[in-house]
Amino acid sequence: MSNIRVLVVDDSALIRDVLSKTLAQEGDITVVGTAHDPLDARDKIKALNPDVVTLDIEMPNMNGLAFLQKIMRLRPLPVVMVSTLTTKGASETMLALELGAVDFVAKPGTEMAGGLEAFGATLREKVRFAAQSDVQARAHRAQAPDLPLKTAAAPQGALIAIGASTGGVEAIRQVLSSIPADCPPIVIAQHMPKGFTARFSARLNELVPVRVIEAADRMVLERGTAYVAPGDFHLRVEKTSGQLKCRVTQDEQTSGHRPSVDVLFSSVAKVVGSMAVGAILTGMGRDGAAGLKAMREAGAFTIGQSQGSALIYGMPKVAFEMGAVTEEAPVEKIAGRLVSALMKLKAAA
Repeated sequence: MSNIRVLVVDDSALIRDVLSKTLAQEGDITVVGTAHDPLDARDKIKALNPDVVTLDIEMPNMNGLAFLQKIMRLRPLPVVMVSTLTTKGASETMLALELGAVDFVAKPGTEMAGGLEAFGATLREKVRFAAQSDVQARAHRAQAPDLPLKTAAAPQGALIAIGASTGGVEAIRQVLSSIPADCPPIVIAQHMPKGFTARFSARLNELVPVRVIEAADRMVLERGTAYVAPGDFHLRVEKTSGQLKCRVTQDEQTSGHRPSVDVLFSSVAKVVGSMAVGAILTGMGRDGAAGLKAMREAGAFTIGQSQGSALIYGMPKVAFEMGAVTEEAPVEKIAGRLVSALMKLKAAA
């Protein structure tokens, strides 16, 4: 997309001005308008037809979350949440992503490393990603009904590994919603900043059959439990004293990320090998493709989210082109394929 048309929605004139100048800094993004509340925004969306909307949560006349819900029901388009609440109100951020927001960024505060410059770079990157997302297809795609999976029992030592980026909050929820609670341990790397993964884990734990927690260093991996990499930390799998455990470290970024899906998948390939199954879900970039290929080469079953199903078909596309995936499937079919691969492991044991 050569020029991305953005509508900025915020009740603060100062923030509207800052966001407008920040977005326009590199020339590929044009702010076509600003709105001071959701009622103003509703009229300007109709008149200006933006590619992306940036949206605050706390505003007069209508809460940003309520407005987001209306947008997704009446006129789905890419929305990036920009709010002071996103740092201390991770619950609101998770709800915004569940309602259909593509991504979020926190307004710059005194604690933000790099201040306004780092905020601007992050905001522009997320708006670019949002502009490439397929929000309408996600909003209108009817899920094919499947018979509930009754069991995901697998031999001792089996493991499920999942990696995702933009759009992954909802995709991971969909996959975990269909995996029975007797499954082997699940390890997850979702690109998300510090301070949000604990709430993400807690929210998933409320919604899915398996137990979901934020991973901690040296934690023993247990059946029926999913372990989410903490924001700004890598998650690896290791085996000591015959037990699979989490390793949580803060070494250098890999593939531009921490947590990195490549780091997680590479450790799974090395430690678990053919006893693992892995899935790469929606996201921009290439993180996870090399690690998933290592898993496949080690004998693991691997699957990628298919193009029509992924909010952003970036990471799954690179994995497919590298030969890292055994097959591709829409998100609502991925749990079934992972469970089928686990049952084959059990039959062969």
